[in-house]
Amino acid sequence: MDKQPSLKERTYAIEKAFLSPFACRSEDTKGREREEKPCAMRTDFQRDRDRIIYCKSFLRLKNKTQVFFSPEGDHYVTRLTHTLDVAQIARSIARALSLNEDLAEAIALGHDLGHTPFGHSGERILNKLCPSGFRHNEQSLRVVDVLEKDGKGLNLTYEVRDGILNHKKNGKPCTLEGKCVSVADRIAYINHDLDDAVRAGILTGEDVPLKIRKILGNTSKERINTAISSVYFASSGKNKVEMEVEVEEASENLRAFMFERVYLSDSARGEESKAEKMLSAMYGHFMKNPGELPQTYVALLEKWPAEQVVCDYLSSMTDRYAVYMFNKIFVPKGWTFIDENN
Repeated sequence: MDKQPSLKERTYAIEKAFLSPFACRSEDTKGREREEKPCAMRTDFQRDRDRIIYCKSFLRLKNKTQVFFSPEGDHYVTRLTHTLDVAQIARSIARALSLNEDLAEAIALGHDLGHTPFGHSGERILNKLCPSGFRHNEQSLRVVDVLEKDGKGLNLTYEVRDGILNHKKNGKPCTLEGKCVSVADRIAYINHDLDDAVRAGILTGEDVPLKIRKILGNTSKERINTAISSVYFASSGKNKVEMEVEVEEASENLRAFMFERVYLSDSARGEESKAEKMLSAMYGHFMKNPGELPQTYVALLEKWPAEQVVCDYLSSMTDRYAVYMFNKIFVPKGWTFIDENN
């Protein structure tokens, strides 16, 4: 009797039959830095996706700021919901172009693991504090390579690591799936940040210039559909992932509008000076007292400079944990007095 192919082998066969010649097939991965026993069921990219979903850094994204600090509402976007949006859009683009959806999803789920508390404000602050600078894409790669699993890292595949590092607009990922994530990231944050700004009362949908709305649409759904469709029309059957010129220009104009009216507004950055004082104070404290870092980070000091390890710890914090830790270090605790007259 012929041996039945494993589930992974069936996936390989499906990819070989149906994926674009420009796709990165799971069977062709460049592999991991440390060899591991292969899984009979899952491809390496599927295993990477699972490792990211179950890691601690991914769980912390639910309490990290996207734009607005600790918003008092259940429907504002957090770093976690942003990540899920990017994964959904990246998979949609990959499916439309017959690329590897598993690879695109794994990159998307890991692309912001190294983001700071307090959103891009936190990134700007740590970039000023750390002598070697701080960039969230590089920190995301450091999270999966070094910090997760108590310093062992997740040992992800080359293609996923490359996509995480190069997901910013100026990055140059080695796979089209990585480019899917880069495009999806920009589509996602512009649209859901606009929805949050409307929800917060900073602007209305009609404030978006009419020229942009005529091209992209009036709602988040319309704009996202326009963007994904544009990528399909511009890139199908080609070795690239990009939008049509008109849609790309309109998207860039919308991004510029968002920076002017939302990202750099007093409403969004009004608390940044407080966040800077908090992070600066904690950075100085742990640089002087590195032994007070959690033991996992203390162990890293044997191999990495203190400023890097302190940034590792601060960037791992959620918004509310950063506030908690600041209060624990710098705010005096109240005393309980005994009334001797009773």
